[in-house]
Amino acid sequence: MVNQDGDMLGVIETAEAMSIAQEAGLDLVEVAPDARPPVCRIMDYGKFKYEQKKRQSKNTKVHQTQLKEIRLRPKIGDHDIEFKMKKARDFLVHRDKVKLTVMFRGRENAHHERGRDVLNSIVADLEDIAKLEKPPGMESGRSMTAILAPR
Repeated sequence: MVNQDGDMLGVIETAEAMSIAQEAGLDLVEVAPDARPPVCRIMDYGKFKYEQKKRQSKNTKVHQTQLKEIRLRPKIGDHDIEFKMKKARDFLVHRDKVKLTVMFRGRENAHHERGRDVLNSIVADLEDIAKLEKPPGMESGRSMTAILAPR
């Protein structure tokens, strides 16, 4: 038998072990019934079951990956790019994919290389925590996208 502090008490009769447990205000729990003689422990059984359930639920939590979109324009300023990159980094740290979209309007459609440069610079800055899943490319007539996945 093992007491609440983890000390071995040796082989003890069941009735005596029950009285020791009752004096301590705890439960007598059989932890190894197949052993000869069976091994019992004095513990708070309710607390033990609660911690066991808590440990089990912690192991089963799985993050559902989402695709988060960040929209940009080809004429975006440096500070705005930094702000958007900080948000993208936050998404990637939380194990979500990031879709970077550069939207073109009017005369901006004639300068797709500017949008590609913006996307490539963001991809290069986030390379330490993300891998490029889909390289920058035109998706529909007015937008260019790239997809980053967490490493």
